Amino acid sequence: MNDEVVSKLLNHREKLLGYVRKRLSSPELAEDVLQESLIKALRAAPDLRDEEKLLPWFYRILNNAIIDVYRRKHIETEHLEPYSEEKDLAITPEDEENLCNCFRELIPTLKPEYGELIEALDLNERDPKKVAEGLGITLNNLKVRRHRARQALRERLEETCRSCAKHGCLDCTCKHN
Repeated sequence: MNDEVVSKLLNHREKLLGYVRKRLSSPELAEDVLQESLIKALRAAPDLRDEEKLLPWFYRILNNAIIDVYRRKHIETEHLEPYSEEKDLAITPEDEENLCNCFRELIPTLKPEYGELIEALDLNERDPKKVAEGLGITLNNLKVRRHRARQALRERLEETCRSCAKHGCLDCTCKHN
């Protein structure tokens, strides 16, 4: 029975693969889902009572596998997204040594709420969720405020430090160093 099931399913391979490809963005992922589903079908084939229902039964296996892919993507996105933002913003120890410290003197010249955000989030590395809760705002609102605070600081740096600020403020030649 197993050999018959496999050969019947393989006769429809292109049609089955096309079905999966329409539902998944990656052709490689579609191929993997089809292969895994074929393995599941092979294992469960002895329990199949009516061979005429083979294709509808296999489509159910494929649909479940596709749903599982989307569930995994959702979970990965939900749990890994916060870390990807932090990774992009990470400063290497070498950059930190060369970083211009002019910005520290400019923080008090910003709006008080901007200075407090930069101190809390960027310098003290406090948890954004806790900072947002403390301010009584949403996390999205905090992100907007943080962006505006950084933008204001950048503008102050460009006014004060000129060329070094536009190039990342590395190897600063300002008198404030």
